[in-house]
Amino acid sequence: MNTPWHLEHMAALDFESSDKDSETARIVTCALILGGAGRTPDTRTWLINPGIPMEPEAIKVHGVTDEYAAKHGMPAEQGVGEIAKAISEVVAAGVPLVGHNIGGYDLNLLDRECRRHLGDNLEGICRKPLTRVIDTMVLDRQAAPFRKRISEAQGPYQMRTTAETYGLDWDEDQAHGAEYDALMSARAAYRMGLIAHTPYRQRPEWVLALRPNRFNSLRDIGVDELHARQVEWYREDAANYQAWLRNEKKAKDKYDPTAVIDGHWPLRPIPEQRDGGGE
Repeated sequence: MNTPWHLEHMAALDFESSDKDSETARIVTCALILGGAGRTPDTRTWLINPGIPMEPEAIKVHGVTDEYAAKHGMPAEQGVGEIAKAISEVVAAGVPLVGHNIGGYDLNLLDRECRRHLGDNLEGICRKPLTRVIDTMVLDRQAAPFRKRISEAQGPYQMRTTAETYGLDWDEDQAHGAEYDALMSARAAYRMGLIAHTPYRQRPEWVLALRPNRFNSLRDIGVDELHARQVEWYREDAANYQAWLRNEKKAKDKYDPTAVIDGHWPLRPIPEQRDGGGE
């Protein structure tokens, strides 16, 4: 049998950016951490001048101002090129990429930046499809569904919630830095895999109380199969959320009869491809 996915050597990836939309956002900071399975982490970080004004909310999250990025950050083309090269080396080596919402945001952000600055998409630069990705948000939603919001400010599946759910100490002062968030995503992935590979009755009480309890769907598989399952889980979640938004009785004030939730993971087609045409 293949090595269980959570025992693989992993490359944890996280970005902080200029806004929340991966189609328009620019990379501001990046961390890539090679580690896992008892290895000493090898960390690379980047600070980039995005070349555009950042959204105030984004600055509030990561703390990097326009002025600081302009003074201390490397040019965007150089930084994106270095990051893309590092990722291509990871992919070529078969090392899984891990992150929280990495398929919903981070890889799409990098893909758009590669197109913008390097003239090719991310998979073109890697010279192969991305088929070994581990997204802790997707895994958490699958294994422990229907979690409620922690508070008005803390959502049910954001990085802090996932980390604390799996028994990791959370340092809010370090949070929302790319290096810290990348490291926590790798640790959370390991904890999820560990629970899935623990005999059922020996799992934590909160896990035994889950209804439904789907941790066994993370058990006894390698990274490639886990990736394939995440493609389906993400697609199903997107379809269910779209249906919920289009249901006036269920969605109430969030009701949108024309809502479209893209179910592609870990890379979405560019808008022109989704719409079936160009500008």
